[in-house]
Amino acid sequence: MRHKKRGRTLGRNSSHRRALLRNLASSLFLTEWDFEEEITVPYDDPPNYPGRITTTLHKAKEVRSLVEKCVTIALKSLPAEREAEEFATTADKGTDGTAWEAWRNSEQWQQWAAARAPAVNARRRVLRMLGNKKAVKVLFEQIAPRFEEQNRTSGYTRVLRLAKPRLGDGGIRAILELCGKNDRTSESTAQPLIADDDLDDDQVVTEELDDQEVESVESVSDEETSEDQAAPAEEAPAEEAPAEEAPAEEAPAEEAPAEEAPAEEAPAEEKE
Repeated sequence: MRHKKRGRTLGRNSSHRRALLRNLASSLFLTEWDFEEEITVPYDDPPNYPGRITTTLHKAKEVRSLVEKCVTIALKSLPAEREAEEFATTADKGTDGTAWEAWRNSEQWQQWAAARAPAVNARRRVLRMLGNKKAVKVLFEQIAPRFEEQNRTSGYTRVLRLAKPRLGDGGIRAILELCGKNDRTSESTAQPLIADDDLDDDQVVTEELDDQEVESVESVSDEETSEDQAAPAEEAPAEEAPAEEAPAEEAPAEEAPAEEAPAEEAPAEEKE
């Protein structure tokens, strides 16, 4: 039974497992390092995808809780840092030593130290958890303010399982990344900008097309009306033609019996 045995052993003892998780969390934060402005960088080449590391699925799930705990501590310390900026000085200790010493011995410095104490305590806690000063600097100066702007109070990381296993032992790989850095945003495509000249040309073309459509509709209506008027004129002669031919056929029928009647009476007189 695994009573009171929280977490994954990952095939390592406690000290080895603690060092592994600290290195994974520090590597994730160091990918956000500003490689263009800083002279001393943690790695030779900048990462292809800042805010993302690739490891095995079980390691990613195990280190996720450590990363989110560090981000939560950093977020809670930001109000104290902003409050301490009100009592800070613009004098530099190296160039303007006298002004800095005057501020250091004044009551303003004591107010600054008292206001910044929670932020210093938070940095020390995270440093004890990670063991890397550069990772702590990136977390408090870049990552935590970004999450504060997004009004994100939880869910700072995500684990994406990869389909292709690791070459060699076939281990299940996964991506551990910080949310808000490589997120896909769904935005509606904006309509292309149209100049005034193009807009006038388009209006002219549409007006010409509308005129052509109106002319075509009027021509079609004129043709229909002309066909309707011509149809009765052609049918009228067709009805009168049979009326003229009927008397011509009946005339011979009446004359034929009149010629045959005398032909039958002639032989009757000769017999008498």
